[in-house]
Amino acid sequence: MTDVIAEERRAGVGVSRRERATLLVSVLIISICALTYELIIATLSSYLLGDSITQFSFTIGFFLCAMGIGALISRRIETAEVRWFIVVEILTGIFGGISAALLYAVFTLGEETYYTIAMIGVTLAVGICIGLEIPLLTRIVAHRADLGKALADILSLDYLGALVGSLAFPIVLLPLLGVTQTAFVMGLLNILVAGLCLNLFRTRLKPIWVRRFTIGWAAALALMIVGTIFSSDFVRAFEQQLYSDVIIYRHQTTYQRIVMTRNNEDVRLFLDGNLQLSSRDEYRYHEVLVHPVMSAARSHETVLVLGGGDGAVARELLKYPDVQKIIIVDLDPEVTHLAQTNPILRKINNGSLDDPRVTIINTDAYRYLEESSEVYPVIIIDLPDPNNESLSRLYSREFYRLVHQHISPDGAFVTQATSPYFVREAFWTIANTIEASDFHMLPLRTYVPSFGEWGFVIGTPLRPVELQVDESLSLRYLTPEVLQTALVFDPDIAYVNTAINTLDNPALVHSYEQGWRQWN
Repeated sequence: MTDVIAEERRAGVGVSRRERATLLVSVLIISICALTYELIIATLSSYLLGDSITQFSFTIGFFLCAMGIGALISRRIETAEVRWFIVVEILTGIFGGISAALLYAVFTLGEETYYTIAMIGVTLAVGICIGLEIPLLTRIVAHRADLGKALADILSLDYLGALVGSLAFPIVLLPLLGVTQTAFVMGLLNILVAGLCLNLFRTRLKPIWVRRFTIGWAAALALMIVGTIFSSDFVRAFEQQLYSDVIIYRHQTTYQRIVMTRNNEDVRLFLDGNLQLSSRDEYRYHEVLVHPVMSAARSHETVLVLGGGDGAVARELLKYPDVQKIIIVDLDPEVTHLAQTNPILRKINNGSLDDPRVTIINTDAYRYLEESSEVYPVIIIDLPDPNNESLSRLYSREFYRLVHQHISPDGAFVTQATSPYFVREAFWTIANTIEASDFHMLPLRTYVPSFGEWGFVIGTPLRPVELQVDESLSLRYLTPEVLQTALVFDPDIAYVNTAINTLDNPALVHSYEQGWRQWN
């Protein structure tokens, strides 16, 4: 006890202006790392488990709770704040740095329950450490300044760092580094802050503590450097366990994770872990999506495609000689670029995105409809399943009313509408929402082996939907007989009354998640 008091007396003479400035810069870095860890855990959980709102809510809730626990624990640290701060900073770097790699490993090697336990454990560990940091730093800085001023300075930089982290993660860190490497880089920053403080206050610490901290700091630094360098290899090894086929392409964009796999001649495209296309049977999906709605519209001069960045919809549309212009609105430029340049995807879409009749616009579909004044005879909506609130709004009554404003009186639109078998209520929620948006609605279903039973909904503004198959087209699957079968819904997938999906009440997300949960 005497040694601790003596050490505190050496440290208690106050911090110099240079030391105080260094500590305040450390606050900024620490805050950036803290917010980034929170986003990393929530983003990775959303990618692996889906239901982004739930994952972000759980992560934020446990993180804030853990910070509160850390702040309470700091009350028991009455001496040696500098020493404890260096320990906490090293631990924060280790826990935060390995967080993504650890969660990836647990998910690929265990059940979802184990992942949830690991996610909560990592969140609590990082959150408690971060909750300890600010009170300790405040007390260190306040040795010379009054407490109120010190607290104001630290909190202002803490909030500024949170802003920087929240902007840097989606715009810079995630697209350039990915989730796992970003975690290691943030851990490295925490370890460097610990090293900076160790060097800054080494004369105020007992030599034995300096030696111990130096060894621990060097080990943690080496771990973060190795993790940063080899994180891509970790991700390849872990991610391969998530897919039954060999991964031949992977890329993290600003918006999503793109993965392509191959099994002999079957190449599959996944976005955020969700299957979008299989080369073996995609023609079944796209022929039923495109050709019935084309027969329901009286003219085809200009076709608006919302989604469809893989180019397969455009391939089917270019079979019509009277199609003069195709506008593809797809959010992610990386997807459309991949479809234009990847030899496998180009073979699937027949190079359709390079056709002079095709115009690509990379923007949000909802925003495009809000800002556009053009009216189209045909609109085809080929968007990912509504597995989160952001996508659910593209299946909402408000969205379909926008579609209504852009459909010509004798036109028609179609949307893919997920599976009427696996998520029956979600499918009929989409259909009922379209009907509640002043459309004549007609549901379709077909069997796509890679997806299972799949559904589509066609809407027309003024007259009931009338369908036929143009037998002059070169089609591999759709025939008049197949179309008639597509109109028949078996008793176990037949109509059910559902809520209407709106922006205010995104009922679709709940029914979609609930439906898939029973199969997973």
